[in-house]
Amino acid sequence: MSEKDASDGIPAAEAPAKRPPLNKYALACALLASMNSILLGYDVSVMSGAQLFMKQDLKITDTQIEILAGIINIYSLVGSLAAGRTSDWIGRRYTMVLAAAIFFAGALIMGLAPSYAILMLGRFVAGVGVGYALMIAPVYTAEVAPTSARGLLTSFPEVFINSGVLLGYVSNYAFHRLPVHLSWRVMFLVGAVPPVFLAAGVLAMPESPRWLVMQGRVGDARRVLAKTSDSPAEAEERLADIKSAVGIPEGVGDDDDVVVIPRKSKGTHGEGVWRDLILRPTPAVRRILIACLGLQFFQQASGIDSVVLYSPRVFDKAGLHSDNNSLGATMAVGACKTLFILVATLFLDRVGRRPLLLTSAGGMVISLVTLASALHAIDKHPAGEATPLAGVSIAAVLAFVASFSIGMGPIAWVYSSEIFPLRLRAQGCALGTAMNRIMSGAITMSFISLYKAITFAESFYVYAGIAAAGWVFMFFFLPETRGRSLEDTEKLFGGGQEAREHDNADGDGRKKSMELSSQQ
Repeated sequence: MSEKDASDGIPAAEAPAKRPPLNKYALACALLASMNSILLGYDVSVMSGAQLFMKQDLKITDTQIEILAGIINIYSLVGSLAAGRTSDWIGRRYTMVLAAAIFFAGALIMGLAPSYAILMLGRFVAGVGVGYALMIAPVYTAEVAPTSARGLLTSFPEVFINSGVLLGYVSNYAFHRLPVHLSWRVMFLVGAVPPVFLAAGVLAMPESPRWLVMQGRVGDARRVLAKTSDSPAEAEERLADIKSAVGIPEGVGDDDDVVVIPRKSKGTHGEGVWRDLILRPTPAVRRILIACLGLQFFQQASGIDSVVLYSPRVFDKAGLHSDNNSLGATMAVGACKTLFILVATLFLDRVGRRPLLLTSAGGMVISLVTLASALHAIDKHPAGEATPLAGVSIAAVLAFVASFSIGMGPIAWVYSSEIFPLRLRAQGCALGTAMNRIMSGAITMSFISLYKAITFAESFYVYAGIAAAGWVFMFFFLPETRGRSLEDTEKLFGGGQEAREHDNADGDGRKKSMELSSQQ
């Protein structure tokens, strides 16, 4: 089905002529929720420099380093798949607290590990935390944010991931002069400090209004929406949309704090969701799932984590042979990645998701081809004679991470958290996170073997080809979601009435009372 057909009868998505001022309460909620992502970025990037000293201290091989660096992404599957059901069961807020506790435990285990086996255990624990944080932060933020600022606020997790990446690089540089047996341990132990404060901060946040309605706590949801919406009218409109999505008939529960949710509304605690996502999806849900999984696939398959984790090796290949120089250049990568994420946060709600995604993927293709060509030319020169090409390589790496940060990095999470219907959102996003982590693990655990088999240059040519395929996928398959409410985005994929008919058919033979009684 074409984007045009899917959008027939739907008003064009346009931003308001005059943007309302940013809701400060929603901003504070988004900031607190997204801070868990700092730990995620830190745990991934700190391995970039720590691996240099772990290899010397623990006498481990490149293959062991490759597995240790990338396995965190495979381990994170446990967290990302569990996070959907967990957040539907205990709520979005307590799921974030759980993620912070897991990060704390993982950092302690890695920092105090006496052997490779215990390090692997620490990476497993940290990986579970990565999975939880990747899934829950954008879901919570999307559900709290007003429509006018949803793109901006939902991009915050990626902003903080990049901040964490930069802090990991700074930690590498700050502690690399310590004795070898201490340097990498201190790098990991520093990551155990922030989770304590983040968990306390998250407890001061309100719960997601959409989760509250799913539990029948309409009064609590109304109070949260009153604080996080741009106007009282928008708060009531959002509440009505959420109640409709959950299955509460119009007018029911308007004067009650707590209502009984009809059994017709499946999945208030996650029941039946996997069936409706994978086994028996409607055509619209199937298209949404493909869009989410495809976007997450191309975000990672284009090689960003290879650059984040192995940039010191890339710079060494380009001619920066000392630890001081290569770690310094790696810090510049982190700073560039963090700086350019601000471009996305400023323009997401102004120019839309599609233009930024397509610009981002196009820039990634050009910079990867440039990097690969420079490294190919360096291969033909004797060591020490390709200094100008080293500068081109560094510039290409910086252009690559900058291009990633203006679109593919943040928008993959923003878009995925916007497009799923309410009761499928948490576990739909969990599937997207799982795809993201599988590809990240596959890329990072194979990069050393890949460049040893086909050279650095050819590896980056491969990534450029994948990024080009991603541009084609996004151009033809992803409709614009800017300016739409979360409850409205499903219509872009042909949903809405179709989904309601599917629910009605699913309920045949199981007559349910639509009378809702108040609970005090």
